[in-house]
Amino acid sequence: MKAIITGGGIGGLSAAIALKQCGIETCVYEAVKEIRPVGAAISIWPNGVKCLNWLGMKEKLQQLGGPMEYMSYRDFRGNQTMTRFSLDPLVQSVGERPYPVARAELQAMLLETYGRGAVRFGKRVVAVESLSDGVRATFEDGEVAAADLLIAADGTHSALRPWVLGRATERRYAGYVNWNGLVTIDEAIAPANQWTTWVGEGKRVSLMPVSGNRFYFFFDVPLPKGLAEDRDSARADLQRYFSGWAAPVQSLIARIDPQTINRIEIHDIDPFDTLVRGRVALLGDAGHSTTPDIGQGGCAAMEDAVVLAMTLQSHSLGIEDALQRYQARRAYRVKDLVLKARKRCDVTHGADMQQTRAWYDELYQETGDRVLAGMRETIVGGPLG
Repeated sequence: MKAIITGGGIGGLSAAIALKQCGIETCVYEAVKEIRPVGAAISIWPNGVKCLNWLGMKEKLQQLGGPMEYMSYRDFRGNQTMTRFSLDPLVQSVGERPYPVARAELQAMLLETYGRGAVRFGKRVVAVESLSDGVRATFEDGEVAAADLLIAADGTHSALRPWVLGRATERRYAGYVNWNGLVTIDEAIAPANQWTTWVGEGKRVSLMPVSGNRFYFFFDVPLPKGLAEDRDSARADLQRYFSGWAAPVQSLIARIDPQTINRIEIHDIDPFDTLVRGRVALLGDAGHSTTPDIGQGGCAAMEDAVVLAMTLQSHSLGIEDALQRYQARRAYRVKDLVLKARKRCDVTHGADMQQTRAWYDELYQETGDRVLAGMRETIVGGPLG
């Protein structure tokens, strides 16, 4: 059996590694000539960690992950601790810990595991065609490739999604802009073993530890889309948007390198029930583009890869039958994650400020039990429990 995989990001490479482990021949085609990960880092929650463990990267991932042992929310002006609790009850409950990791390092780990030389870069897919016994993909440079099945992991702007769905989809602006990057850990700003978040005014500032004595930081601000802002104005923009915020936030803004910061207008896509057409399956952001508000975008792509491989390996009624079973296992799960992230997004970013202020008040009473219960529910819904 041979599979074409379009897209060499987190989802595409995870799928390639999973299928290769199952003895399926794979060829990965990536549109860009050099992958530059979108965003500085990613939080891999235990459901994603279990998938990477299953794919044989347990020890490598542990070396990349930061020691995130506690979670804390702080008031945006006075820096008072609203709540702080250990993540250990979650770890003990689900059997694995979360690992915030730098995206570039995660990408490098996946490429090394699969084989960098096996990825065809600069190959943008433009069309797909069903054959009687497989599929045929056509690329922008005129190359044509045939295989038994095709996995479209070509991201939120997927060229193959309209073919699978039979219609176009529109990206939905989530209402906020995210700035993110990496800085050296400074415990005068926040503890090195803690996910620290300042909230107020429908905005937030977060720090997560990654390997190499670094914090992954991000700033969220509800804004109209299309503003004329970029890296050159990043520090001045953040100083303006977070004027009056606590001293640690001001120290963080002063420490960032504007030339390495990312500015992203956050979007998602309304979820859909179709992930498969014939021998073509959507995977990752191509099939379920979500906001990052519950940290499950990359994890869901890893889950897709594991379920896809398990289904192809464990069923013998044909490829199309196996892909339908993949769809049945994934469609509800990823729809649920997209909608959970959207709901969390609206509360966090002030879609209804009365609701957001009520959440701030609740944080002062939070023991961690409710937050961790919500996380646990999401995590154990993954394919590896």
